[in-house]
Amino acid sequence: MESYKKVYTVVVLLILLLSVGTIGYMAIEELSFMDSLYMTVITISTVGFGEVQALSGPGRLFTIGLIFSGLFIAAFAVTLVNSFVLEGEFKFLMRRRLMENKVAKLTDHYIICGAGQTGLHVVNQFKKRGVSYVVLESDKDKVEHIIDAGGSAIVGDATTEEDLIKVGIERAKGIVCCLANDADNVFTVLTARGLKPDLLIVSRAIEDKADLKLLKAGANKVVSPNEIGGSRMAALMLRPAVVSFLDVITRAGEVVIDLEEIIINPGSKLAGKTLADARIPEQTGLVVMAIKRITGKTEINPGSSFVLAELDSLIVLGKAEQVEKLQSLADKGLS
Repeated sequence: MESYKKVYTVVVLLILLLSVGTIGYMAIEELSFMDSLYMTVITISTVGFGEVQALSGPGRLFTIGLIFSGLFIAAFAVTLVNSFVLEGEFKFLMRRRLMENKVAKLTDHYIICGAGQTGLHVVNQFKKRGVSYVVLESDKDKVEHIIDAGGSAIVGDATTEEDLIKVGIERAKGIVCCLANDADNVFTVLTARGLKPDLLIVSRAIEDKADLKLLKAGANKVVSPNEIGGSRMAALMLRPAVVSFLDVITRAGEVVIDLEEIIINPGSKLAGKTLADARIPEQTGLVVMAIKRITGKTEINPGSSFVLAELDSLIVLGKAEQVEKLQSLADKGLS
């Protein structure tokens, strides 16, 4: 945007100089409009063509002033071109164009609004799981950093419809709002919900009771990093053995074990089977922690006689490759 302002300034100065030169020759030398414009152009451009008539003393002084003014504008324009090319503006604009073309092809992706500390953690998690995402951030330097790291990001304002449409909100699966303040998050949630009523929206809450405003604005889920951090610290003090145990089972050396959600798709042969018949632990190595019905009811630690149904959400504990096996079962059926 700064470069566009400089280009605009150069154009305005050039038009102003042409106007002053034309009017000056008309007043001082009593030339016609076309002759005055011609004299102004050949003077500013210093091409060396002949004068339309011999100039008077005041006319020559005026011409000298035009020449120096033209040289000043030319030097300013050269400096602008150098900064545009050498300081990375041209490279950034080219990368931005390529990135916009890439984002325009995304479908079922996630939008991350804000590239602060919280947003970068979300980016890292999405990258680990190989899901499609794009970051919408107003800070150009942060966008450059994400692109350099192999991510997808676009410069823009998440509170505006135009920029949300630019990152494909109508084709997106969900949006994460982690902007710097609650007001921007609320406005982004409202705008996103208006653009796509069925969009999954998760937002960060900073201040107390901001979660209520975000939920009213249309967020599906609200997370308070301060509250989560405080609960974690308290748990480390009050129940250190439990927290240590959870750390051990979720991060066993370099192997990451995590809780994942798998939905039984329509037509899957898992539907209608009991957990005993489905043999999920035997086929995948996963532990089924809970099952959430489409009605919203959740069964914790379901027994072997529990009957699976279409669109059930299985909450499982295991490694990424094990989750992929279960996803295949949920999509196609039993082997």
